[in-house]
Amino acid sequence: MKIVQGAESLFDQLKLWRRYLHEHPELSFEEEETAKFVVNELKKIKNIFIETNVGGHGIVATLTTGQGPTIALRADMDALPIKEENSHDFVSKNEGVMHACGHDAHTSMLLGAVHLLAEQFNEGKLSGTVKFIFQPAEESTDIHGLSGAPYMIKQGVLHNVDAIIALHVCPWHPVGVVQMNNGFSMANVDVFEATIKGTGGHGGYPHLATDPLWMLGSILQTFYGTVGRRISPLDIVAASIGKIEAGAVSNVIPSDVKIEGTLRSYSPEAREKLAEEVENVFKMAETFGGSYEFVLEKGEPALNNDMEVNMIIEQSIKEIYPEMYIHWEPFGMGGEDFGYMTEQIPGSMFFLGCSLEDGLDRDLHTPIFDIDEKCLPIGTAIFVATVNKFLNREELHHPLKRNSIQRGA
Repeated sequence: MKIVQGAESLFDQLKLWRRYLHEHPELSFEEEETAKFVVNELKKIKNIFIETNVGGHGIVATLTTGQGPTIALRADMDALPIKEENSHDFVSKNEGVMHACGHDAHTSMLLGAVHLLAEQFNEGKLSGTVKFIFQPAEESTDIHGLSGAPYMIKQGVLHNVDAIIALHVCPWHPVGVVQMNNGFSMANVDVFEATIKGTGGHGGYPHLATDPLWMLGSILQTFYGTVGRRISPLDIVAASIGKIEAGAVSNVIPSDVKIEGTLRSYSPEAREKLAEEVENVFKMAETFGGSYEFVLEKGEPALNNDMEVNMIIEQSIKEIYPEMYIHWEPFGMGGEDFGYMTEQIPGSMFFLGCSLEDGLDRDLHTPIFDIDEKCLPIGTAIFVATVNKFLNREELHHPLKRNSIQRGA
């Protein structure tokens, strides 16, 4: 079986899967019907072992010969609380919920990879083990501050896995371009809640009050200067405030101001330094006669792409798509809970060009996000080719070791 031809032969099926999932999106931790759909498709495949309700609505399907190396492929299944504004004939039927980040495409491409790799296993062409991880809840966290990946890890999905790969559709590149990066490639994501406390008072007698809004002015200026002046320019960091809440009526100075924001960073060291410096900013309230509270919730760790895994992906791409352009650059300051998995074992995510040539900016997490479906067989083929190369490498009788060298950072 030629891999590209096999993937192209699935094109109509890939579109059907993707469009069905697009019409029936489900939010994080609510992917019950999505999981049923995936399981029903997996049951059509011979000699595959299926586990359900892994880390929530997660699914793990396994092909194995019992010996040899083990590789995992991962796709996320959840959607976002966004009202779709597209006009195609498969728009979301769930009001206010939309696959605005391409997880419908990711799931479809992984299903395609399962079908093609199962053929190879059943024909005796591959030896080893492949785990197909269909993950819930990538987009959001629960009351414990956890998304889907750590729950699946806790249930052992990475046990005895030598390496893991994932992909993400990429609307800033056209079909036929892949973006890759070695080392830290997406951000650590932390969320903070801070409170500036004063005494409040009458709006007509501000000199008698300890005014937290007055303190806020200086604190905001210092906050936005912190990244540029207190963090090394060699560190990749970002800090933003998204919510400020204070007061109830015009003539009462409030007793406190509540602020919420996000901190993004690449390295563990920069993550700790940024959190420390931002808390010091809010500590300024004490110099103005007030006080403060600062609570930091650590989210997903930075996506850390392993160089050797990337090398296998790159070689696989060049073998099946010799003309494909590979763009080497970090993926940005967004978060990706696949970072929990690459924190545990060598792994890598690549970005797959998917932009439509209609002149619209259909970016991730927007109401008009959409993809050129010609990317679907390409992602499927890269998955399959990478698995083939991985399982057939003699040196993989020894575990991969993470290489910290970053390329294109």
